Amino acid sequence: MATSESSGSVVRRILLGSQLRRLRESRGITREAAGYSIRASESKISRMELGRVSFKARDVEDLLTLYGVTDDAEREALLGLAREANVAGWWHSYGDVLPGWFQTYVGLEGAASYIGIYEVQFVHGLLQTEGYAHAVVVRGQPEAHEAEVERRVSLRMERQKLLFSERAPVFHAVLDEAALRRPYGGPEVMREQLQHLIDISEQANVTLQVMPFAHGGHAGESGAFTMLRFPESDLSDVVYLEQLTSALYVDKAEEVAQYTRVMERLHDDSLSPSHSRDHLRRLLQLF
Repeated sequence: MATSESSGSVVRRILLGSQLRRLRESRGITREAAGYSIRASESKISRMELGRVSFKARDVEDLLTLYGVTDDAEREALLGLAREANVAGWWHSYGDVLPGWFQTYVGLEGAASYIGIYEVQFVHGLLQTEGYAHAVVVRGQPEAHEAEVERRVSLRMERQKLLFSERAPVFHAVLDEAALRRPYGGPEVMREQLQHLIDISEQANVTLQVMPFAHGGHAGESGAFTMLRFPESDLSDVVYLEQLTSALYVDKAEEVAQYTRVMERLHDDSLSPSHSRDHLRRLLQLF
């Protein structure tokens, strides 16, 4: 179960990174120069500022000195943030099956107050049944041993506890009808999955909408994406775009705004939550 402490460490890492970027830019210092000051590369500074790596106290101290931060209280606040940012999350125990680039997302997911998703290939991981998740993992990792498959499924089930926790985020999902008609695991698995979607859509913090084939073309032409919003005012919204071997985290305001508009159009054009449940019941009869 993702605790506030473990997911919070990711948030603190991103907060610290953004503050270090702000300090560097205010001094007109390049990433290359900052990297040289801590015996690291420009790309290391970029990863630090994006909150993608852990922080060494010595590196933070040297950067603060370079950026002209001399006030003891300000330095200690940022160094304290660095210490807290290095707390390992629950998902680190799944490091054998969890790519490093996805660990950041799991932490952000656990810290978000709002998660908005659009899916077209399959049902989103937070909404999958165990049987469906098993079928998806086997299809995506055909060479994986059964023990590895079970570890991956277990990780997915663990992530889902977030939706039922005391800190459960608002979760708004738009599923393309293609994701609901594409069979994974056979008729029994699909029936169980569709019934699960009907059931979970009744939960207070979950809104589920279906984008039906009948609508034709729609705003989600660029493919699946996830929007994350956080309770901390210092954190900007993040759009997560998953790729085959990596992921993009979009946080520039103008780019996030474009995805926000697309999501709003998807909400407007998809079936309403109640009509979506009716549509799911009709699809259930097909299996």
